[in-house]
Amino acid sequence: MVAPSPYSLIATDLDGTLLRDDDTLSERSLAALARAGRAGARHLVVTGRPAPRVRPLLDDLGCTGLAVCGQGAQVYDAGADRLLWSVTLDRELAETALGKIEAEVGQVYAAVDQDGVDGLTLIEPGYLMPHPTLPALRVARRDDLWCAPISKVLLRHHTLSDDELATTARSVVGSLATVTMSGPGTVELQPCGVTKATGLALAADHLGLSPGQAIAFGDMPNDIPMFEWAAYGVAMANAHPELKALADEITTSNEDDGIAVVLERLFD
Repeated sequence: MVAPSPYSLIATDLDGTLLRDDDTLSERSLAALARAGRAGARHLVVTGRPAPRVRPLLDDLGCTGLAVCGQGAQVYDAGADRLLWSVTLDRELAETALGKIEAEVGQVYAAVDQDGVDGLTLIEPGYLMPHPTLPALRVARRDDLWCAPISKVLLRHHTLSDDELATTARSVVGSLATVTMSGPGTVELQPCGVTKATGLALAADHLGLSPGQAIAFGDMPNDIPMFEWAAYGVAMANAHPELKALADEITTSNEDDGIAVVLERLFD
């Protein structure tokens, strides 16, 4: 018999958190999530990846329910393969924001995630994908990035660190967009006011669950709103210092099954 746990909702980031560095899921983590599921807990993936880039992983997890994608801009129903909710980033505002950032730091290299369950990831010349395993289509020029509605813009700079780029972007973008940092080489612009917490709150409400029932796992500053929303936040050992400072607990790294370590204790 699995002992009762105070948490009915398990919210997990993917990259650097549930996934190992080679983008795979460990058997131990899968077993821990399955054990929690048998005890009645719901697992929600809450990721910066857009819905089309999450579908294969949801299949591996056996997930036919909801997932929060695109940094909270999408609530995806895996079983129906449709978006229950999505919000796009105005493309004119995105261009304006990029111009303001480049006026401060010089040239940046951009990519976009298109909206929709079949949206593409488009990258302009010079942009290097931080996750080379994820599919992307290179376009000839920046103007080609704006050919269809987008959920977010991804930015890289050839000399600035992610922290430096994100700090500068926040200082000049203002209300044009929300600036997040979600992983090495991944500074992003998303619709103003949209965070992982907004998407998580919508998904949880759909499931009839509340923040007080939620435990969240993450590794980067884009997980801060999720930690602030949930009752308990667990940072990975490999997490960014900003997230560790806010966490209720620090577990082992994503390579060392940090999520499983905590879930095995809670659902012993």
